[in-house]
Amino acid sequence: MVDTNPHARALAALGHDARLSIFRLLVKAGHDGLRVGEIGDHLGIAPSTLAHHLSSLVDAGLVVQDKQGREVFNHVDFAAMNRLVGFLTAQCCVGVSR
Repeated sequence: MVDTNPHARALAALGHDARLSIFRLLVKAGHDGLRVGEIGDHLGIAPSTLAHHLSSLVDAGLVVQDKQGREVFNHVDFAAMNRLVGFLTAQCCVGVSR
C-alpha cells in the first residue's frame, strides 16, 4: 500500500538519522543549497549511500535537485518544510475533549 499522505511521507523520510542530518545541513545552507559532494564532505557519507538518502528526501517532497551543468545542487523546499511544521503545530494547545 502506498502512503499518499505527504506529511506522513515527509516525517518518515526525516525519521532516519542520516536523512535528518542531510536535511538540517541543507536548511543551514539556505536557498543556495549544496552540491552532492559538499554534503558528503560535511557529513562523511559515502556517495552511494548519500544518493539513496537524497532520493528519499526528494521523493518525500522535502528536497529539490537542480542540475547545473555537471553539478547537482540540492535545496530544501522551504514551502514544503513550512507546510509540515504548520501541520504539526496547527492545533497546538487547543485542548482535547475528555
